[in-house]
Amino acid sequence: MNISRRRLIETAGVAALATPAAHGRTMPEPRYEGKDTPKICLSVGDGGGPFGGRGGAPGAPGAAPGAAVGAPATTAPATTAPVGTPAAGAPGRGQGPGQGAVNEASARRIKQLGVDYVLSGGGRIPWDVDRLRTQMDGLKAQGLTLANLMISGFDNAIYGRPGRDEEIEKVIASIQAAGKVGLPVVEYNWYAHRAMEGYFEETGRAGAGWTGFDYELEQTAAQQYQTRPEEKGKKFKDLPPLPNEGAHTLEEMWGTITYFLKKVIPEAEKAGVRLALHPNDPPAPISRGSQQIMGSVEGWKKLIEIVKSPSNGITFDCGVTREMGQDPVDVCHYFASRDRINHVHFRNVKVKKPYERYTEVFIDEGENNLFAVMRELVKAKYTRLIYPEHPRAIDYDRERGRIGGYPGGGAYAAFAFNVGYARAMMQAALTVNRRFHDENKS
Repeated sequence: MNISRRRLIETAGVAALATPAAHGRTMPEPRYEGKDTPKICLSVGDGGGPFGGRGGAPGAPGAAPGAAVGAPATTAPATTAPVGTPAAGAPGRGQGPGQGAVNEASARRIKQLGVDYVLSGGGRIPWDVDRLRTQMDGLKAQGLTLANLMISGFDNAIYGRPGRDEEIEKVIASIQAAGKVGLPVVEYNWYAHRAMEGYFEETGRAGAGWTGFDYELEQTAAQQYQTRPEEKGKKFKDLPPLPNEGAHTLEEMWGTITYFLKKVIPEAEKAGVRLALHPNDPPAPISRGSQQIMGSVEGWKKLIEIVKSPSNGITFDCGVTREMGQDPVDVCHYFASRDRINHVHFRNVKVKKPYERYTEVFIDEGENNLFAVMRELVKAKYTRLIYPEHPRAIDYDRERGRIGGYPGGGAYAAFAFNVGYARAMMQAALTVNRRFHDENKS
């Protein structure tokens, strides 16, 4: 029987189309994080407590100071530090002496979500090799890799006060220790004042909790972040400077960060460590009389030009970007193409007025195109951590105990939702990126 070459090709093509892979019925690799992909992460406290309580990390609002990560938060006080303390880590980061520990139940909950990477707080500076190695090895024994530590405790450096050189030396020693144990990223803040008094709880779908921010929020006696009774009735934007902070101009704050970076970044380069400066969150125009260097995208751009190095990078926060009225896709492209994104916060918001009035909502219902953001990260070959942070308050978590953290914020079950969404975005972006390259090769 004479079968033409064309017929053979057509037959082979039909057979290929009949396979599950050709129809997209088989999930392509990589399905999970690998050496060349972004890595979804959680904080060490996000797995909750051993009895299903709110773990929270030490130092986060609503968690007991110094408590072991994973301890039930029902025993914790409402707040742990004065509002505006620049040394305070971001909520979800450990800051007390028990930071970095994770009980078996919490670790299992984190790993059951397919998450193998975590971040935490580093505690008192200077860090030393033995302490960091103990922290990392303890997490490794639970199947978790520590890949980002928040550093704090250098207020004098932030405000340009006497003693800043001693604090900077402690920061450098900490970074050197991080390099020796293979910790890739150290994150930090540079707030003149963190505008958390503008937060309040809003109600989202089916009664879930959202976190609102209003620059003109009137202060109440029952407000979570209220610090002084005499401020009741004042709008947040009119609150005076705190005695321990004072009021600071942009010129002052750029001066102190420049002094810091020129001393620290060369040492970070030698240690093989990347620094990630978190943006001002909330990005209020004036916060208790102070201007904020990381309260605009132009500020972010200026930062990475002070010392041109991959070690001088940012935490790219999709939520803050939108809160400032900017498109996270464009901003991500700018910084990722320059290899200056050293950590990512992956979340969504709805904005009524940039900088001043917005609401943190579920990751799937805000204004950000998070798939497009993830595609930018994948195209730029970003391989560091992505934290799907700021979970929303849902009844399942509320029924299991008090939830610490931001008003309207959630806990483990809501984190599970965030992780699933973020991983779906990552898998889709990896698939599209691979197909694009395959098509261009053929």
